[in-house]
Order: sequence, then structure tokens, then C-alpha cells
Amino acid sequence: MPDRFARTAAQVAAHQDERAAALAGVVHAFVLPSGDERALDVGTGAGALALALAPLVREVVGIDRVPELLELARDRAAAYTNVTFVEGDAEHLPFDDGSFDLACTLRTLHHVPRPELVIAELVRVTRPGGRLLVVDQIAPVDPLAALDLDRFEHARDPSHTRLLPEIDLRQLFEANELVLVRDRHDVERRPLDAYLDLAACGGDERARALALAPEGPDVYTARLGWYLLQRG
Repeated sequence: MPDRFARTAAQVAAHQDERAAALAGVVHAFVLPSGDERALDVGTGAGALALALAPLVREVVGIDRVPELLELARDRAAAYTNVTFVEGDAEHLPFDDGSFDLACTLRTLHHVPRPELVIAELVRVTRPGGRLLVVDQIAPVDPLAALDLDRFEHARDPSHTRLLPEIDLRQLFEANELVLVRDRHDVERRPLDAYLDLAACGGDERARALALAPEGPDVYTARLGWYLLQRG
């Protein structure tokens, strides 16, 4: 997985920059932070969520496995004194129990083999009474449609593992004794060519991804779930 993101770091960062203002607005309205939180962004990439949180909280720590993305994140965070980035694994976070008030992950779960471990680690490092923000693309309810979608996503991006349907996510939350504070669902229509370019999908892999595209060669629709949760 890190190799793909190392190769596409510049594209990922440019895409992030285009969406930064919109993301910041959604994060502010959805999370409604008090301003005194110590926040964690797991799978931070080039720092999109960390930078959206920085003006809203006391401190942000971003963690990712890809040094090339972290370098870009640090460049983008130069104007902030309350943001730091560290290299590490989402399934084995190098932080003490209960050391954050707000633990977040944005579009990361479908890239990891064991998303349940990521959720468990987010819970572990969040203090009792603290909150978690989980955002990821959602699989269709129909298992066959979900399988077709995963085949397309993996052809586009070999780092893709599996999209979870909402029921699986909610079961993970319940298993970790998390209480849902609020949720929202967004529908994103993406030009297919640009979406393939973002993953540096070319050659035979691009032809295969185009053949598997669920809506044909022009557009791709993604459904995104946002979940704000409280640790008991």
C-alpha cells in the first residue's frame, strides 16, 4: 500500500488542496469542537483532515505510513504551530491509552486489511467521554453489487481492500461500546478519468478498471458515510 501512495503523493496533495475549503466547512459543522481538544488524525495522508481541524482545536497529531505524504503534510502545515505529523501504523498506534479527546480517520478504513483493529485503536487512544470521527466510503447493501464495486476499486487502486456496508460499520461501533452522536451521508459524483488519474491507474490496469466501472466510462458515484461517536 505505501508504494502506491508514495508514487501518487503529488496528485493526492493537489486533489486535497482543491477540496480543502469544502472539507473544513463540513468538519466544523459536523464535529462542532469546543476548541480545547487534543485531536488525532489516523491515515492523515497529506494532512487534509488534520489541517481542517487545526484552526478548531488545541492540538492535532497526524499519523500515516507513507513518508512522502507526511512530507507534503508538513509543508502544508507550516503556518500552524499546533500540528505535528508522525510516521506509524493505524493498526498499532504509538500513543498511550486515553491520550486524545478526539480521534479521527478519513477515507482510510477501506485501505487496511483489518479495519476492526483501526477502530479498536482509535477507541483505545481516546479518553473516556471523548469522541471519534469516522469517515469512509460505504459499500452497497447488495453483496453482489458490493463485490463488483470492490473489484473495480481494486483494479483502479491495488491498495484497496474492501468497502464496508453501513451495517458492518455500526456493528464495529457497537462492539466497541461507542454511542452515535450524529451521522450524515454524502453522494459524490466523480469524473471517472480524473478518479483513475488520482490513483495513477494506467495501461492494462486502466483498461481493466474501465471495463469494471459500475456506471460506464464517464462517471463514478461514491457514497460517503460520516459518523461522530462518543466513547463511554
